Amino acid sequence: MPLNITSIKTSSNGVWQGDNPLDYAFPLLIVQFTLVLIVTRSLALLLKPLRQPKVIAEILGGVLLGPSVLGRSKSYLHRIFPSWGTPTLESVASIGLLFFLFLVGLELDLHSIRRSGKSAFSIAAVGISLPFVCGIGVAIILRKTVEGADEPGFAQFIVFMGVALSITAFPVLARILAELKLLTTRVGETAMAAAAFNDVVAWILLALAVALAGNGSGSHKSPLVSVWVLLSGLAFVVLMMVAVRPVMEVVARRGENDAADEFYVCLTLAGVLVSGFMTDLIGIHSIFGAFVFGLTIPKEGNFAKKLTERIEDFVLGLLLPLYFASSGLKTDVTTIRGASAWGLLVLVIATACAGKILGTFVVAMFCMIPARESLTLGVLMNTKGLVELIVLNIGKEKKVLNDEMFAILVLMALFTTFITTPIVMAIYKPARGNSVKARRKLGDDSLGSGKEMVEKLRVLACLHGPSNIPSVINLIESTRSTKKSLIKLFMMHLVELTERSSSIIMVHRARRNGFPFFNRSHRDQWHDRIAGAFQAYTQLGRVTVRSTTTISSLSTMHEDICHVAEEKMVTMIILPFHKQWRTEVNGDNEKYQVEENAGHEWRVVNQKVLKNAPCSVVVLVDRGYGNLPETPIPDSIVYQRVCIIFFGGPDDREALELGKKMLEHPTVKIRVVRFMEKGVLDDNNIVLNFSPDKNKDDSYSFSTAKINRQQEKELDEEAIKQFQSKLNDMVEYVEKFSEDVVEDVLIIGKSGDYDLIIVGKGRFPSNMVAGLAERKPEHAELGPIGDVLSSSEHEVLSSVLVIQQHDVTLVDDAPVCKVHDEYGTVNTAYSSHGVGISIGNDNAV
Repeated sequence: MPLNITSIKTSSNGVWQGDNPLDYAFPLLIVQFTLVLIVTRSLALLLKPLRQPKVIAEILGGVLLGPSVLGRSKSYLHRIFPSWGTPTLESVASIGLLFFLFLVGLELDLHSIRRSGKSAFSIAAVGISLPFVCGIGVAIILRKTVEGADEPGFAQFIVFMGVALSITAFPVLARILAELKLLTTRVGETAMAAAAFNDVVAWILLALAVALAGNGSGSHKSPLVSVWVLLSGLAFVVLMMVAVRPVMEVVARRGENDAADEFYVCLTLAGVLVSGFMTDLIGIHSIFGAFVFGLTIPKEGNFAKKLTERIEDFVLGLLLPLYFASSGLKTDVTTIRGASAWGLLVLVIATACAGKILGTFVVAMFCMIPARESLTLGVLMNTKGLVELIVLNIGKEKKVLNDEMFAILVLMALFTTFITTPIVMAIYKPARGNSVKARRKLGDDSLGSGKEMVEKLRVLACLHGPSNIPSVINLIESTRSTKKSLIKLFMMHLVELTERSSSIIMVHRARRNGFPFFNRSHRDQWHDRIAGAFQAYTQLGRVTVRSTTTISSLSTMHEDICHVAEEKMVTMIILPFHKQWRTEVNGDNEKYQVEENAGHEWRVVNQKVLKNAPCSVVVLVDRGYGNLPETPIPDSIVYQRVCIIFFGGPDDREALELGKKMLEHPTVKIRVVRFMEKGVLDDNNIVLNFSPDKNKDDSYSFSTAKINRQQEKELDEEAIKQFQSKLNDMVEYVEKFSEDVVEDVLIIGKSGDYDLIIVGKGRFPSNMVAGLAERKPEHAELGPIGDVLSSSEHEVLSSVLVIQQHDVTLVDDAPVCKVHDEYGTVNTAYSSHGVGISIGNDNAV
């Protein structure tokens, strides 16, 4: 129906001149945008504890704003969403949809689909075919039952119903799998491969449905028109893959150059619009052209990533919710009236679920997949969402679906997607396996016996980005012995899973790379950079490097880290500190340090790993440790200078163990500084109390275990004695009597004499360390000494390594504060709280 656009003005003259902004197109669009964002984001927050994908909130928000709920108020509907504003709203939303489908095409890697196994192909084929056939049966019932459902042509109607029931939303499924941490499992890999294949077939079927539908009056149209539309669409796809794809490969290579990337990004975005126009000209919806154009973009390299980063926030955050809102405005649940109509809704939901779940289950069982995993696959493949709603909107636009049918199918899509996460969580728990007793701490990693004894150190190094690689390489190199030692290094790139489309792209690639399975055959750029740095050592067979990427929400990132550490039986986890310092030079050639902060969320990840790790953990505070030469320079040997600060206790003994691994390296000089307390130790007693403040960020936490302190002293003396037996020109041992621990430690840190200072976390502290409990910590998770050396205020020059020994007896800890000091002074502010924890006797923490 034509609209008289001459009566619609873009902007108003303002309220002072008597104009109501809501009577003008652009101010009204701003209000609609704002309302949609507020409602959808609020619903997303409410549904977050249920671990629902964002698309659920966006669809519900659209339904809430539409005639089903708020739209029942005619004054609201006519004022906020008037009929004359619908073309403007849908045009802007369609731009968002166009670029979203381009992103979907960008996510799909046709090569990975071709590499998918026979089981994934079989599951996808039956998962599409059976629901499609069921959809035909349901379509016949609906045409006879729902008023007006028999008006469109039979062929168009059954194809749309078949597509609506057989589709699987690949982007939504990828998000759910990553959220539930199932991408590591066979279920996750199979579901992703089948969903990718399903996605391609769904778009082909949709193009067929649109070609058959025409303008909705299929009974009065020559069948040849549909044939011409299909042939033209096929020719378009062939043209894109044969002619345009090689051009886009050239564009992608040149677009990776930062100087020219803007031109090529704009050229590509223009290509999206042109492709959309071409398919609309053919008679297929414009989104099909954008999707096919997305498939032509090379997935390797950084160009696809640049494109995604440039457009995804604007499209996914602003324009796409508007599309769902416009869909909600068309969804009127009140059109589902009477028991028969609601019975039809139940029938559609049951048919959709049965076709997908049972079909997938049976084929998966034939592929020798266990019953529980097969059922989980069926539920996952039943995920609808984004693509489903697009299909339904096109069906309504082409007048194949009336209001009642549209509402029934939208509710079906909502229900099937909503139940996916809770059902999968209920029926499937990925088997983590009973790992063999792993070597949990340094010193327990010797293989063999006697002369053939070989030390094998297995290390998991976590990285936030490329800036962490040099420091980790230097740390690993310093522990590499030229004699009988082997190092197996697992490098894990930590990536935050967000709502951004680029996260889904990374999830898809991580599946190929092994997430977080370490794939031997695939070598990504991370592996190449790391293996290149260790090339000389890997040739000697002393260091092997494996890399992977883990993509997870920061709230559960520690689970992936600890799981890999358990599975790979690593001895030590290396965590980058959430702050990093790099040295810059100003115009006067004066050096100064610049602090980079990854954010508090990454600090929480470290805290959780320290709490739950199955092995020893080190936190590396990098102040330029990676700037050292990675290999010795022939003419002038550059030594790494390492200082180990020792107070006593399990964590400090672990620091000594790490130092012992560095002893045999020819370019590492080690100095052990043992802090001794003046006076008779037994006469000094520090009594600690549980802190009234339960926040562990505000107080240091010490172990609540009961340990025999006399035995601990003997272990400390034995560890020092073993270390002293290895003294040579490269190793030095000194004892330091200290009255002011903080000041003396800072003197070491500020001296610049050391590249790396190693300290224990001190969960079972000596008297001197326990005396620091009253300090206000900046980074309490590092322990008192580590906190002093990593503080931003103290201008420490050396990098710091804080080590925590794995010991099941020391796992439980609590924030404490000092009550009695060594002179008997009472801290009355805390003396009345809890039970005192005495340091210096056999019933200590």
